[in-house]
This record gives sequence, structure tokens and C-alpha cells, in this order.
Amino acid sequence: MITVIVPSYNPDEKLVKTVDGLLEYGFTDVLVVDDGSAEDKKVFFKEVAAKPGVTVIHHYVNRGKGRAMKTAFKYCLKNRPGIDGVITVDGDGQHLPKDIAACVYSMAGHKGDIILGVRDFSRPEVPFKSKFGNNLTSFIFRLCGIKITDTQTGLRAIPYEHLKDMLRIKGERYEYETEQLLVFKKLGIGVHEVTIDTVYIDDNESSHFNPVKDSIRIYKVIFKFIGRELFGKRK
Repeated sequence: MITVIVPSYNPDEKLVKTVDGLLEYGFTDVLVVDDGSAEDKKVFFKEVAAKPGVTVIHHYVNRGKGRAMKTAFKYCLKNRPGIDGVITVDGDGQHLPKDIAACVYSMAGHKGDIILGVRDFSRPEVPFKSKFGNNLTSFIFRLCGIKITDTQTGLRAIPYEHLKDMLRIKGERYEYETEQLLVFKKLGIGVHEVTIDTVYIDDNESSHFNPVKDSIRIYKVIFKFIGRELFGKRK
């Protein structure tokens, strides 16, 4: 059994469509995290909470995507002890149910590995800011000895056995997902990639990613890792 985790902040009707798509595809346990959304957005959480197989938990203030994911992992450790793992999904419709299922199937075939659903950034529909940011980050990752095709992907299937490790990883906002990729290497956790459809809705305008603040947080994490690798090996 798999729990699908959907972190969400100030959603619109795409959250409802995402949850409906998951349920229609056959997923039976969907955990939505309301990361301190505005009052006028609560209607979407109430709508999905009324659906069979959906649980909604709330942050009363915005704490960041990383913290929302950790809240979900902690909930699963306490309330879903028999599951095979979790898969994190963006709530804006960019991850298709068939691709989510493909990552789950891949996790079953790659025991202990974390599965990343990766997009093809060479496609013309990919916004320039996403293409440039991913290519730059992927290049820096390769300098660290880590080959990741899509460093920005939010579609990640994680075996249950690794959830406690996920709670120990630093980061509260978007930098948490970058820190995850670096810690996988440190812990010796295998990573397997599954190619997924590249979907951008309205040029990704619904994203809450702040290109300045969040990029600074992300690259700060990466350069700290590089510093530890370089100076740690010299000692």
C-alpha cells in the first residue's frame, strides 16, 4: 500500500482535480497537507477532505514545503505503519496519475531505492527559467558526484524504511528537496529515475517558488555540501 502525499499552499481547483485523478486511478490513501493557506482557500481542502480515502492535515501558519513534507512523513510513521512507502505529488496538476503509478511500480521493482519522476527539459514547452535552473543545478550536482536529471522534481517515491531519515534532513522550504538529494548520497540510498510527461500549466504561474529567496536557500545548501566534501576529505 502507498500513501500519496500532496503538500499544498493556497490552492485552486487544480488541487481538487489532482485528488480526483488519484482516486479515479485507483489510489486509496491520499494525504493532503494544508500549509497554512488563506481562509478563502480552505474551501478546496474541505472539498477533498469529504472524499473517501483522503485525509487532510493542517498547518495553522505557512511553514514551507519541506516542513509540510516532514509533517506528512511523521503522520505516516505514526498512522500508516503497514504501508510500503509514500510518494510526494505536486497539487497543481503537473504530475499525471499514470506517471505517479509508474514511479510506485518502479519502487516495487527497485527495493530500497528512492524513485524520482524526471522530466525532459529539452522539450520546447519547458519554461526557460525552469530549464536554466535545472540545467545549472544538475551541472553543480555532477561536480559533487551526483547524477540527477531533474533536480527540481517533486514526484518522489520513498520506501517506508527511509521515512525516519527524511525527518532528520535539514530544510523547511524548497531547499529541503535539494538537501534530500544530497543526503541520499551520504546515506548510500540508491536513486532510480523514471521519465514522466512534461506538463506545465499556464507557464507554471501557480508555483509558489520565489526565484530569488528560494534559489538562495537552495544554492546555499549545495555550496555547503561542496565545502564539506572538499574540506572534509582534506582532513
